[in-house]
Amino acid sequence: MESWLNVAELDLTSEMVGVPLAIVLLALAFVVLPAAERRRARQGAVLLFMSFVCGVARLLFPVNAGVRRPLLFLATFFLLASMGRSTVLVLVRVLLERKQARPSPRIFRDLSTGIVYLLVALVALRSIGVEPGSILTTSALLTAVVGLALQDTLGNLVSGLALQMQRPFDVGDWIEVGTSQTGQVTEVTWRATSLMTLDRVEVIVPNSELAKAAIRNYSRPSTVSRRRIPVGVAYGAPPSEVQAVLAAAALDVPGVLPKPAPRARTKSLGDSAINYEVIFFIDDFGRALDIDGDVTDRMVHALARRGFDIPFPTRTLVQAPAPAQSPRDVERGRVRAAIASLDILRPLPDDARDVLVERSHLVQFGPGEAVVRKGDPSNAMYVIERGAVAIEMPRDDGPPTEVARIEAGSYFGEMGLMTGETRAATVRARALCDLVVIDHDAFHDVLASHPEVVERMGGLLAERQAGLEAAASVRPDAPPAEERKRRLVSQIRSFFRLV
Repeated sequence: MESWLNVAELDLTSEMVGVPLAIVLLALAFVVLPAAERRRARQGAVLLFMSFVCGVARLLFPVNAGVRRPLLFLATFFLLASMGRSTVLVLVRVLLERKQARPSPRIFRDLSTGIVYLLVALVALRSIGVEPGSILTTSALLTAVVGLALQDTLGNLVSGLALQMQRPFDVGDWIEVGTSQTGQVTEVTWRATSLMTLDRVEVIVPNSELAKAAIRNYSRPSTVSRRRIPVGVAYGAPPSEVQAVLAAAALDVPGVLPKPAPRARTKSLGDSAINYEVIFFIDDFGRALDIDGDVTDRMVHALARRGFDIPFPTRTLVQAPAPAQSPRDVERGRVRAAIASLDILRPLPDDARDVLVERSHLVQFGPGEAVVRKGDPSNAMYVIERGAVAIEMPRDDGPPTEVARIEAGSYFGEMGLMTGETRAATVRARALCDLVVIDHDAFHDVLASHPEVVERMGGLLAERQAGLEAAASVRPDAPPAEERKRRLVSQIRSFFRLV
């Protein structure tokens, strides 16, 4: 009876010291942890509550009751476990996460918590008079069986610890494992590493496989990574010109870094094409496939505008009948329809329009491509045969501002064509656009043959300019219409060298 009283007195003293200490450690953990991570301290609070429940339940039984011993073990275990859990959270947060400015690996948190719980269990067993060594002593056969059963698990655990000590990657990094899996690291546990692939599919890779595989980290030491896209261009196109077109097309794609600048190089001579390789750099690997697709689109459009063909294998099985219209006839019909709808060209006689139709051509721009840029030299007018374009004003402190949008059937660049003024804004395709290009040389020949139309065209140009300025609420001190017309006519005659 006396021994039971001594044990009860010892238990009461331990609880009087342990419970306040556990509460202090729990409060410290809540203070130290960021608000978003305080849920990690809930486990310590639950353990402390379980200790309290077991302690109260033990008091409900007589001193010599057999159930008091298990309840003492549980109360002691839960109390020490709560203290250990809070201590681990505080130490990990203060010693590791604040120094490294990033969350500690989950495998370290789980392993440290597991070790603490094991030590707590041994101490709790001693508190009820049980020697832990008697429980841990087992036969050699049982040890071998357990070791073989946990071989893969222990291998993953050791590999996970080795990976975390070497730190070849962190959560959030984009990595490639061997040649099979590429994804963003979302979690590293004691058994496996979780990757979120570019297809938004989660892949679980065992740590033992990661430890043996070659790992490519696209986020270290820099987030900048190189991309390559092959393309074949028909023989006959000068390689230097093709390389310049490909590099410029890649540079204009959002997401492609201007430094290091994109470049193209000749890779090999194929059966039906010269094979080139476009090399560019990005800093957002999560958009790598989308950027690759955009670069490919831009290259196709840029090569088509320059008249460079991308050949493909062909085989003629039967002689096809000749088409009713040649591609040039079809293009000429589209150009004629687009030019006929322009009010600014109404003063031209029919033969002059025919000249413009013959000497104009269609070009295609993909979505997001810049047709002209502010400050560029200007010697052509564009008629929107299909699609739409946006008028943008570049800004030094941010992305450009869209000030207007022009739909199919309208035109832009008329001031540059007739007066040689530099581009006043950037014009960018908003969708797939087919544009009719009327260049300076063709227009010069038309005006040289019909100088009498300059007066009327100058008047129409003055009216259009005044209407655009009124719509944009600019130039409140604009000159009168007649004065504006005289200036424009003078500029046109001077630019085209008309007497």
